[in-house]
Order: sequence, then C-alpha cells, then structure tokens
Amino acid sequence: MPGTELNTAKPTSINESEDCVLLIGSAAADAARILSELGSTTIDGFCVEWVTNISAGIERLHAGGIGAVVLDISQRGSNGVEEFDRIFQAAPHVPILILSDADVEEMAKTAIRRGACGYLVKEQADGYRLSRTVREMMNRYLPGNIARENDSASNMLDAIEEAVLRTDVHGNVKYLNRAGEAATGWKRGEAYGRPVAEVLKLVERSRADAGEIVPVAEKQEAKMVLEMAETCVNCVLVRRDGRELGVDCKVTLVRDEHENVTGSVVAFRDVSMARATAVQMSHLAQHDSLTNLPNRVLFNDRLTQAISLAEREGTQLAVMFIDIDHFKKINDSLGHEVGDQILESVAGRLLACVRRSDTVSRLGGDEFVILLSQMENAADASYSARKILRAFARPHVIDNRSLDVNASIGVSTYPADGLNAESLMNRADNAMYEAKQEGRNIYRFFRPEMQAQLVERQALESELRCALGRKEFLLHYQPKFNLENGEITGVEALIRWQHPQRGMISPANFVPIAEECGLILPIGQWVLLEACRQAQEWNNAGLGVVPVAVNVSAAEFGAKDFLSGIRAALIATQVEPKDLELELTETVLMQDADIALVKMVALKAMGVRLAIDDFGTGYSSFTYLQRFPSDALKLDQSFVQQITSGTEDATILSAMIAIGKSLKQRVIAEGVETRAQLDFLRLHECDEGQGYYFSRPVPAEQAAALLKARG
Repeated sequence: MPGTELNTAKPTSINESEDCVLLIGSAAADAARILSELGSTTIDGFCVEWVTNISAGIERLHAGGIGAVVLDISQRGSNGVEEFDRIFQAAPHVPILILSDADVEEMAKTAIRRGACGYLVKEQADGYRLSRTVREMMNRYLPGNIARENDSASNMLDAIEEAVLRTDVHGNVKYLNRAGEAATGWKRGEAYGRPVAEVLKLVERSRADAGEIVPVAEKQEAKMVLEMAETCVNCVLVRRDGRELGVDCKVTLVRDEHENVTGSVVAFRDVSMARATAVQMSHLAQHDSLTNLPNRVLFNDRLTQAISLAEREGTQLAVMFIDIDHFKKINDSLGHEVGDQILESVAGRLLACVRRSDTVSRLGGDEFVILLSQMENAADASYSARKILRAFARPHVIDNRSLDVNASIGVSTYPADGLNAESLMNRADNAMYEAKQEGRNIYRFFRPEMQAQLVERQALESELRCALGRKEFLLHYQPKFNLENGEITGVEALIRWQHPQRGMISPANFVPIAEECGLILPIGQWVLLEACRQAQEWNNAGLGVVPVAVNVSAAEFGAKDFLSGIRAALIATQVEPKDLELELTETVLMQDADIALVKMVALKAMGVRLAIDDFGTGYSSFTYLQRFPSDALKLDQSFVQQITSGTEDATILSAMIAIGKSLKQRVIAEGVETRAQLDFLRLHECDEGQGYYFSRPVPAEQAAALLKARG
C-alpha cells in the first residue's frame, strides 16, 4: 500500500476549483497512484478527490465544483455500464473518462456510445497519458469552448437558406436561425422560451382557401403543431405580422444517448413562389391561352362531374357545341391577328350569355362548347341558344372595323341523348353539323337519325379521298346556246362521281364535303386540266374550237398558287386562254373584293375570260361590278324559274338583264326549261342560255355529237 495520503471527497464550493477531478470506484492502491499522477506539480496538475462508490460520487457531483469524472469500472463486473448511466444522468454536463481493465474494454466502449468522453485501459494509463487525456477532456467542456462551439454551430445555421427552429421536450422554442427569423417575423431572443405554436403558426392550405385561417397557437398544442409540420402537404405559415408564406416542413426528433426524446428540430423553407408557379402551370394546362377559357381537358372533367351530380339529383344538363361560320375566310382575308381578336370577343359574349354555374370552353380553332348544368328541361337550352344567336347578331368592332360573325349551334341533353361525356359531346357536334347544313346561324337539337347521317357522311368522305386516285371522277358538259340564232357558243364542265357501288353521285352530295375537308383543291385542279384536255381533243378531232367554262370554288380562288395553276393547265393542254372561261360566284368575289380585283386583272392579262356566276344571289355592289373586269354575267336559275309565276319576278329579271347590258357584259341565263322562259329571255335580249330545254349535261361523247351537229 503506498504511503500517499488519500484525499477523500468533501463538500466543495463550485468556484473553489474549476479543475477538480473526481475519481470514483478505484481500489485504494490504484486510487493512490492515480491521485499522485493527476495531482502532480506539473503544468497539468489537478485537484483530485476520491470516492469509493457510485452513491458517494453522485452526492459529490450534486455538491458542485467538479470539472471532470474518472470512473473506474474494472472492479464493477457487469454493472459498469449501469453505474456509468447513473453518473451521467446525475451530471450530464460533466465530462466522464472511463478506466477499465483489458478484459472489460468492450464495456468501456459501450459507455462511450452512451455519452462518455473517452476511455483508457489502466495498464496503459501512465501519468502523462492520463493527465493529458483528462486535461483535453476538460478543455472541451470549458464554458468558453462550449460557447465558441455553439457560436460556430449558430453561424453555420445562420449561413444556410433553410429556416431552422429547435424546441425542447416541452415544445418551447430554444433556437431560431436567421432564416427562421425572416420567415416567422420573430427575433431569436423574443422567440426563445415561447411555445412553438405561438412562433410557428401553421394552417393547411385547403383550410386557408376556405377562409378558415385560425392561428395554431389559439387552437393547438405543441405536439399537434409538430405533427402538422411533418404531415401537411400544403402548409401555410402565418407570420407574426399576419402575412402568409407557403412552406415545406421537415421535423426531426432530437434524442439523447438513451434514445429519449429531448426536443425537436423543424427545418422549413419558403415555397410561395414555387407554389404560385405550379398553380400557374396547372392553370395553363387546363385553360386556353388566348381566351383564358377552360380547355377540352378541364371541360371534360367538369362535364363528367356534372353528369354524376345530375344523376344523383335527377336533373338534366345540356352540351352546346358552337362553331363560328366561315371563320377560315376571316383568317385568310383579314389575318390571324384579327381572327384572334374575334375569338376573344366571341368568348366574352358567350360568357355573358350563361350563368356563373355554367362552363364556357374553347376546344380549339373556332370551336366552343358550353355546359349548361342543372337544367329543369330542354327549353332552358333553347332559351340559351337563342340568346347566344342574338348576341352574335351584333357586329364585332375590331380595330375600328365592324365585322359580322355568325355561329351554328348544336345541342345535346342528358340523359336523353347520352349518359357520358363523350356521347354528349359527339351528339352536340352532330347537331351543330346539321345546323351548318341547314343554312348556318341557327341552332339544332340532336335527333337519333343524325347519327346515321353522320356515319354516312364520314363514309362518303373516306371514299371521296380515294376517288381521285381511282379515277372515279368524270366530266359532263352542258352546252350554252346563242338565244338569237340557236348556235352552241361553248360548254360548261360539270363534275360527276361514278362510284363503283353507289353509282352516279351528284356534285350537290359530295362537293360540299370536298370543300370542308380540303379535297376541293386537288379535285378542282383535275377538273381544270380534264376540261382543257377535252376541249383540245375536240379541236384536234375537227370539231373546231370549243370554249369551255369551269367553275372555281372559294378555296381554289384563294389559294396562293391559283394563278400559276391556271397558267400551267393552259400550257399543258395547249388551249388558248381566250377559250377558257372561269366562273366565279358573287360570294367568292366579295369575300375580299380588292384582292379579287387584283387576281381578276391578272387572269385577264393572261387572256382568260371571266364570268360572274349566280348573279343576283350575292351582295355585290354596282361599283364593284363596274370595276371587275368580267366578260359575262350568269343569271341564277332561281330567277329564270320564276319568270312565269308573277309580274314582280319578271320585272326583276328584266332589270338584271338590263344591268348586264349596261355593263357591256354577255348575259347568260341558267336553268332554261320551257319555251315560255326562252321567249321571255329573247324578248329582253338575253344573249345566251343553258338548261334542260336545250340539253342536259352529257358525257364527252354525247357532247361531241351535239358539237358535230352544229356544223
């Protein structure tokens, strides 16, 4: 036993010695050595006290003044870790060094994992190593060093953009970084010690949208706040000044070495701009960019929901399919910018015609659709359709220009016409198509037979696309006669469709379809080439020069390559330009009279002759008739048919003939079917006529026979 006097523990003032080391549990011999080595007069000399058991050690720690503990567990058997736990719980702020024998080194490592600052095997712990280890351990736990470490951690957290808030186990705020101050509006010192629900006021966005924003501090405990921060998808932080921020939160529990929860850390960041951007992107994905109306996706969703509601409540609804009449002509003649302004104006008028509970959508192009929800009966839809047509009757003023725009409307109703969104949309579209077929600027309700008509039309369109390649088209020719001497002055080429199953199809049944689906351009080019080719063939056969007239549709006349196409056909067939007459209706010419005038002048420069077809049915002015360089006026057959029905109709026709004569035009009457009509036309000096009275349109071979007979 060494002769060193042992310093047993005694009450000590906290300020008596900041370097006091408490040795616990060593045997007397080991204690004497350790006390001697730690209490040496070297620069690392300590004030050392020794107690033999854990209870005495805890009592001494409670008295204060201990800067470090050296716990010897080599004599404790399996209780070494438990005794460490007791010491650590008694003074968690005091650093503890474990001394152990080599055979209990694993126990020492366990104590490290539970909070000990280090351990030494006694056989290796000479005086220098022991005193240095104790000194380094105590230095780390000096208040100044701890403060510096805390400052360093605080500076690091202040440097990040994410807000950080820490609470204790009771839910009181213990720390708030700089970003957290900016987000919450609370200063760190003001927030310290306050309930987290007072500083971190969170509400669900769904509640915020409903106007139910209630500060969490008034309604919830800290635990509920932290649970909301962890689980809510669209959190809104209500700042101290009342402003709101969208935030994303992440909550992490803080645990001690024994896995006991000692508090929480809430990391949160401002996502207001990101959410606003997401909302904007969602809006753009569901709305038309030009009119800001719901697009097809959003409309279908609302229609599906409305059907479900109508089914539950036993009510009706209607779908109105609206298409602007002749909108393509507006774009082609006035430009897409004007067209867009008209679409915006139309959208505004449609919105003004319906209830707030209804939905107006733009599907694309010039197509709009309206959902009339919760109707009592179909009469409600009729009233809305009439209201829309009245709204369209007012001109649209675009760039100080007054433009008249009409619309065709098709209506389907639930449950009469369909039980789902797709069928209601399709049947409203069918009804709208019939409205166009019946003259446009009207509305029609869906009828079951419309479906069969649509199927038939679609089949005809599909077959029409193949007809040109299969060479199913042919031309018939109707002669035109000089009414004074009865001679044939030329022929008009009229297209026919010889269908392999359906037989001969009238142009009235397929030309409108060709115009709508864009096939009229290649078909029109074929007609022009075939008519010129046939005229040249007759000439080569010795029948002489046969002037041929060809009808030109609006789409053809408006095409960019129209003039070059005419020129190419003349060159390819070697027909003289003066022997080709192009028939243009008043409606075609007056769509844009100035552009029409330019093209007519160019055609006249080629030497081609021009006739204004269906004269009297359009809305051309006398001024334009004087300016148009046409060669002939063709009186529409509707006027000729009425010659013998009354004095008024005869007066109109005679006036039209007189107008043609005053303009130095050849006047040609269409649809002459009786001797009385012929006599009237001769009496009023009409130049030419064509119709069933003279000859029906006939194939080229029969036309050749008529031409041969004239000679």
